[in-house]
Amino acid sequence: MRARALGAFIGLAVGDALGMPTQSMSRAQIANRYGQVLGLVDAIADQPIAPSMPAGSITDDTEQAILLAHLLIDSDGVVDPREFADALVAWEADMVRRGSADLLGPSTKRALSLLEAGVPPEEAGRTGTTNGAAMRVTPIGVATPASDLDALVDAVVATARVTHNTSLGIAAASAVAAAVSAGIEGASLTEALDAGERAAAIGARRGYWSAGGDIAARIHWARGWVTGMDRSTLADAVDLVIGTSVAAQESVVAAFALAEALGDDPREALRLAAEIGGDTDTVAAMCGAMLGACHGIDGIPAELAETVVKVNGLELEPLVDGLLALRANASTNANTRPRP
Repeated sequence: MRARALGAFIGLAVGDALGMPTQSMSRAQIANRYGQVLGLVDAIADQPIAPSMPAGSITDDTEQAILLAHLLIDSDGVVDPREFADALVAWEADMVRRGSADLLGPSTKRALSLLEAGVPPEEAGRTGTTNGAAMRVTPIGVATPASDLDALVDAVVATARVTHNTSLGIAAASAVAAAVSAGIEGASLTEALDAGERAAAIGARRGYWSAGGDIAARIHWARGWVTGMDRSTLADAVDLVIGTSVAAQESVVAAFALAEALGDDPREALRLAAEIGGDTDTVAAMCGAMLGACHGIDGIPAELAETVVKVNGLELEPLVDGLLALRANASTNANTRPRP
């Protein structure tokens, strides 16, 4: 279980770093400026989000996941919405000091502005339909068992609602969290992705309803559609039909589609995620977290993992151990809770 939990976090970081140089670029631009993404590369000087960032650098996806992990551990699994909001504001200020343009996403920024204006936390995230909650949700998947998906979705809602309190935002984050959690428990890739579908259906009934394609239905359709596609056809399918924008019903579905089609080869899945354009770092990060949970730390290419850990000075083992302790407590409490 520990190896799979570490795999989820390392997979998240490696996917994030592979997609860092290509984020917010079109597939044609990526091919023209980088060719195939064969490994970790420096960002070009005119990269729109991460200009000239060195190869192996992580972005907001991993950094916000680490931030959430610390908050979960320090608060014994229950994060206060305003404390979370304050932590996000402080994180963005630190990013500005470091000269980064990879700041808070549109839904999160809007929600924090509303909080600052006095809007209650449960109302601030009522328009958040992007992938911000899903990209940072891996710690919830590590800390929460998948045996009770309703309880897992409750845990997702507790940290998503301040910025993404919508049916789409919560469903998307629930899908990723459940796939990660099931993988950590030893589920096969197919079983883990199935759990993600079921959790998305539960999550769609939470938060404020928002118009858009149902996350669970789109994941189910995409998984069936991409099975057996060759690499070129798969790239067209994800880029041109499924979509890779920050919209939850595109990028999260894209991550599931890549995991379904190329999940037996995490390196190839993450390379393609970095090449297809759009929100490449987030698509690759979510896909990497799910594949790392299912394959374990040994399933993530060692040379990529070692470089990402070194470049960013990551210390993930203590975080994973703290989150797994929360998971053990949750399992114990579930087993000792009186039955009706």
